[in-house]
Amino acid sequence: YKLVGDVDFDSVKKKASWITPVPGGVGPMTVAMLMKNTLLAAKKSIYPE
Repeated sequence: YKLVGDVDFDSVKKKASWITPVPGGVGPMTVAMLMKNTLLAAKKSIYPE
């Protein structure tokens, strides 16, 4: 098996302004922000203002 993204990097790199590789890319940042938002939602649920 080979881990791949959903875009053919070589065919779009001349047109795309920004592109991130797979693996690596923005996945870790996405997970971090989801965790942050989940914790904030839990805090607001437990301690409503």
